[in-house]
Amino acid sequence: MHGYLVLEDGRFFSGIAFGYEGIREGEIVFNTSMTGYQEILSDPSYAGQIVTMTYPLIGNTGINPEDFESFTPHVRGFIVREHCDIPSNWRATGSLDTFLKQHQIVGISEIDTRAVTKHIREKGAMKAVVAAGDWNMRELVRRAQDSPGLVGIDLVNTVTCKEPYHWNEPCPWLTQEPESAKRYKVVAYDFGIKHNILRCLASHGFDVTAVPANTPAENVLALHPDGVFLSNGPGDPSAVLYAIESIRKLIGRIPIFGICLGHQLLGLALGGTTYKLKFGHRGANQPVLHLATERVEITSQNHGFCVDQQSLSADDIEPTHVNLNDRTNEGMRHKKHPLFSVQYHPESSAGPRDSDYLFGIFRKMIENK
Repeated sequence: MHGYLVLEDGRFFSGIAFGYEGIREGEIVFNTSMTGYQEILSDPSYAGQIVTMTYPLIGNTGINPEDFESFTPHVRGFIVREHCDIPSNWRATGSLDTFLKQHQIVGISEIDTRAVTKHIREKGAMKAVVAAGDWNMRELVRRAQDSPGLVGIDLVNTVTCKEPYHWNEPCPWLTQEPESAKRYKVVAYDFGIKHNILRCLASHGFDVTAVPANTPAENVLALHPDGVFLSNGPGDPSAVLYAIESIRKLIGRIPIFGICLGHQLLGLALGGTTYKLKFGHRGANQPVLHLATERVEITSQNHGFCVDQQSLSADDIEPTHVNLNDRTNEGMRHKKHPLFSVQYHPESSAGPRDSDYLFGIFRKMIENK
């Protein structure tokens, strides 16, 4: 069956469809990871997006139940150069094609993903349509142009949990125990939280309660937590007004650690602004400089928006990390209040574990409050 990727500027690519037989709209982006496609597909931060993988062979390790990062995927479409439908991995329990069919995600293979990536880098991330079957190209272009996109859209309310829940499953590959045996209570705002974030928190000695994104600050404080974690998530942070308001009320009252969308929401709550990047940072190989140590961390990232460091008060907030590709802000800390955040994913799923130390910093911040 024919498959088509059609962009809002009229550019289109044709290939072979696999997965769900239908049509989906979203923002076209690319990810530079060589491994971890299952974690990418199940990352709620990709809600509303069509993901192009730059690594050419996808599907060879199949799908397994242990590597899901959420209870259900939210990706709209999946673009690959070569789709392998015969997985070879001892952990695999199914194929990529079956997974996409089950979750109604349109996949397209035999597309020049290098050309797609170059187009996005030159023109910027844009609205697009993926379709399986026979379609009129003009109709597909029109549908791409008329789709809502991501700017100004609150996607968090489509991926957050409906009710609070507890998490106590640790990371099986993290064996280093915290210096103190005491466990601290943490409330994690679920803006689209990944399971491995919850595992890392549990492994570092936290008893975690995840709460819906619209939980008021008063309800969080009523749980008497030792700290608050702000998770990753999809879309435009400036559209998640209820979260910004709750975070603003928590600042100065309790230790806070934010990542990815949580970092952006914290920046907005501190009075700053955010802006959309041309094509974003998505992959498991993003170089970040830790300014205090001058140590370079290779990080896992997935975001299309960024905190404007110049919009934040230099008297109160200082940058802690910077992206070495484009010098954008990758982290900050407050000089007076116990809070810090990073733009990337320290839980490393999938990706390097260079930044796991940040969970330890969060624990020390709570111990010293």
